[in-house]
Amino acid sequence: MTILDSRAVRYARWCVQHDNPKAPHYVKLQAAQWLDIAEGRNTEALIDEKAYKRICKLLRLMIHPDLNCPMYDGLEDYAWLLITAVFCTKTTDGRRYYETALLEIARKNFKTFNSAVIFILLMLTEPVFSRFFSVAPDLKLSSELKIAIRKIIKSSPALADESVFKVLRSEIRCRLTDSEYVPLAYSQDKMDGKLANAFLADEAGAMDAYPIEAMRSSQITLRSKLGIIISTQYPNDNNAMLDEIDISKKVLDGLISGRRFSLLYEPDTELTMRDRWQTDDTVIYQANPAAVSNPNIFEAVCDMRTMAILYENKRENFLCKHCNIKYKGLGVEGYVDIAKVRECRREEDLDFWRGKPVYLGLDLSQTDDNTAVAMATAEDGILYAKVWGFLPADRKLFKTKKENVDYDRLIRQGACFACGDEVIDYGFIEQFILGLEEQYGVRVIQCGYDRWNAISTVQKLEASGMECVEIKQHSSVLHSPTKLLKEKILGRRFRYDENAMLEINFQNARCTEDTNLNKYVNKKKSSGKVDMVVALLNATYLIEQDMLFGSEDFIAQT
Repeated sequence: MTILDSRAVRYARWCVQHDNPKAPHYVKLQAAQWLDIAEGRNTEALIDEKAYKRICKLLRLMIHPDLNCPMYDGLEDYAWLLITAVFCTKTTDGRRYYETALLEIARKNFKTFNSAVIFILLMLTEPVFSRFFSVAPDLKLSSELKIAIRKIIKSSPALADESVFKVLRSEIRCRLTDSEYVPLAYSQDKMDGKLANAFLADEAGAMDAYPIEAMRSSQITLRSKLGIIISTQYPNDNNAMLDEIDISKKVLDGLISGRRFSLLYEPDTELTMRDRWQTDDTVIYQANPAAVSNPNIFEAVCDMRTMAILYENKRENFLCKHCNIKYKGLGVEGYVDIAKVRECRREEDLDFWRGKPVYLGLDLSQTDDNTAVAMATAEDGILYAKVWGFLPADRKLFKTKKENVDYDRLIRQGACFACGDEVIDYGFIEQFILGLEEQYGVRVIQCGYDRWNAISTVQKLEASGMECVEIKQHSSVLHSPTKLLKEKILGRRFRYDENAMLEINFQNARCTEDTNLNKYVNKKKSSGKVDMVVALLNATYLIEQDMLFGSEDFIAQT
């Protein structure tokens, strides 16, 4: 059997079907990208058919302890895709292609059991003297993986002999390869000083980033390394899984580069709105891939859904653990789907701007943080925009690592500028703003700003003859331009000059509602920098105010 006949490929093809709502958006993206590799359309990676056949033979030797059948027949479809992608996708020089495997999946999907299968395969196939670790919030949870490994070994005659595996109190050893697996607990074990050929972070949503980063740091010198991160959603805002999910989404959307395989079983954004989880079964299917083919699991989750609808105290657990919907954050939603934003992208056209009346929006943040300037105009009911970012030059490397954004590439593309040293050079920004009219041939009508950190710059702009307007950063003021910009994007009546940094900001942006249901982009709730979006909203506010009575097709719909 070749890879094209495998269950992994069949499942990936099922996922990418356009009329298949049971696979969530980001799973479809990952499946499509992996199919490009499996079907030979990717020049950077390929499928190692020899490794695939080896994995198949080993899975036939393992016995499923609950189904009493070979693991080859007992694994779920998503597990086949995950295992095949991790073990059989290689670079052209033979190294493992995916260095991180991320699985966001609801409960009742056998994630710990499938992790045990992966670790047994690792111990049998990785180089001799390899070491493997699982990290979890406490030892009991970390040991769940060890228990699952032990069950599979004891149920499989080909593995149960002590000449193959030795199960000890604190670790499991593979005597064929002299490798060992050790469960670690974040609450009591030191993570530093260990060399992990592969590691698993289980329930990463209950931990901060330290255990994962400590394991990754141990792998720096390894030629072929692997980190597996698994979790459901958690209601807390400070957990490692949120960052990992955000990075994976940006990789899948093509905003940043990265060698990671991510199966994000979370409902699509539109399914998390207006309590659709209460009636729409698609929410369950997208978060629980095992429920698609297992009616018993689906019925059990439906029963819990009924209880969550009736009893508020059961709702958080159900939504977080069984739907991968962050219940504590239901009042926080993504601003606009990045795919919709990118449909509005166009190539830079300098001739378009010449002679245009434009409005500027500023977001002048703290002196050691990002700052943005947006230039916008309206024509025939379409909003056109060009946005630039600014960051302190000496903090570029730090911000690149912290935010997982390649600022060097963005600077080369002209999306942003590095100025100053440890702090922003506001003089550079002021000269840039004052030079826009000459550089682009535009006529600046007004410049909108938030009073915070902007007084000195605004005074200099006004002294040069530019009219500046303070825009109060309050939901009652920002709701209308926030709604208008979203309507323009969804209606394909927004155009922006190609700008990867602006796309990242849109991806990061999160909206909240006040008590009057006014929506606005919330910097604190957003998952990264949103200064470009805020600057664009300030410019949109000025355009809306100026054209409110002059062009009815340009105001936000009521």
